[in-house]
Amino acid sequence: MADDPAVLSVPWLRVSRSDSVAVALQDLAAGYGLVVDGREIVLHSDVPKGHKIALKAIRAGDEVFKLGFSIGRASQEIAAGDHVHAHNLVTALSGLEAYHYQPAPVALPEKPAEGTFQGYRRQDGQIGIRNEIWILCTVGCVAKTAERLARKASERFAGRIDGVYALTHPLGCSQLGDDLDHTRKLLASLAMHPNAGGVLIVGLGCENNQLSALIREIDRPAERLKYFAAQMVEDEHEAGLEALEALVAEIEKDRRETCFIRDLTIGVKCGGSDGFSGLTANPLVGLIADRVAFAGGKAIMTEIPEVFGAERGLMNRAKDERVFQAAVDVVNDFKSYFIDHNQPVFENPSPGNKAGGITTLEEKSLGAVQKGGHSPLNDVLRYGERAHETGLSLLEAPGNDAVSSTALTAAGAVIVLFTTGRGTPLGFPAPTLKIASNSGLAQRKPRWIDFDAGQVLNGPEGLDVAADNLMDLILKTASGRPACNETNDEREIAIWKNGVTL
Repeated sequence: MADDPAVLSVPWLRVSRSDSVAVALQDLAAGYGLVVDGREIVLHSDVPKGHKIALKAIRAGDEVFKLGFSIGRASQEIAAGDHVHAHNLVTALSGLEAYHYQPAPVALPEKPAEGTFQGYRRQDGQIGIRNEIWILCTVGCVAKTAERLARKASERFAGRIDGVYALTHPLGCSQLGDDLDHTRKLLASLAMHPNAGGVLIVGLGCENNQLSALIREIDRPAERLKYFAAQMVEDEHEAGLEALEALVAEIEKDRRETCFIRDLTIGVKCGGSDGFSGLTANPLVGLIADRVAFAGGKAIMTEIPEVFGAERGLMNRAKDERVFQAAVDVVNDFKSYFIDHNQPVFENPSPGNKAGGITTLEEKSLGAVQKGGHSPLNDVLRYGERAHETGLSLLEAPGNDAVSSTALTAAGAVIVLFTTGRGTPLGFPAPTLKIASNSGLAQRKPRWIDFDAGQVLNGPEGLDVAADNLMDLILKTASGRPACNETNDEREIAIWKNGVTL
């Protein structure tokens, strides 16, 4: 991982010999001396854990390099030993860019990953890892109705299936055009998810998101899909429980059977990133994405605004010019979305990211894209679409954790690998494995965190050992072991609203 394994024995890390900064692996005090290429550099001020240290003098306007790539420009003179952060480093990003397809060689694993899990083979060929009933609503007006039905059903049908869950939202009314279409498409894709053995859709009757239009977009066996409009039945609770009884009777017949890594569809996501995310958790998840993709499975990455500044490397892994152009379109469409709303394309990183040591969007993006590994980019999906191609896909969605993770689930991810440096309790309909970028977070928040990626720094073989350990956890989770978000009953959905409201 580092260009010099010996660097792991000291409390700082330089990833590439071309880097002009190193990362502090622990809090370092002013006066601390770093020995770099045989010369000593003394810190001029305290440098917090995860933050950057200048390894040489950098002139104002010059590029600053980390991970072997530019992460912005110096806004003032920087001396060797200075703390490098928002006070002296700024983004070099601006508006739309022109891209040219320059296919790059990809490094694939020497052999497919091996391993099995116990999953559910659905009639349409999809593989699920849970056998649940999901209650979806067409409109926020019946969200509480859906939640009451889920509570009553959980009590009545306890032990017969993996659970009954209401996935509610506040939208569906007063939406128009593409905005309404996005909501309908997202809900339809969720309704076809393989972790849901059965789905109940609760409508109201007068909403813009009409139940009949939504049902037409759902391809699911009739015995596994039930629906009704609350305004059209005498007692919505009685109608709902009757429908749920029929669904439970059908899906409780399902049994787990042996499946393989090629049967997995994983989503990769980061949230609350810090200066370690691009060094530990994201490269680790990228290695898992490569293993799944090379085995013939599906890996889906998203958060389009968080590839700005690092998109070229991803685009040039496109399998052909069609996929390359689709990636260009989704990136520039998102930049136009910001520009059209009079916002800069670089309004990132967040306050929490900055506190953790990330300074510019280029730096954040260089860490974030590592979740996609090194596999070829085989497909680009628009918001609400489902993944069909094996290998790596890029999905249109914003950086918002809840919106993008919901989109990953709707695209077919049966498990989400969520890296974090700051921590979050949030979870989604699919099991959401929280992967801490640093061991301190894993130790402080064991109820939130499923896996400690800090072990990546345990020497030259740390990344491979951690990948083996994480893959083992993924397969156990796929076989039924609950993720922390499931244990904590953290299951949310959020829909991307990008249009006017009536």
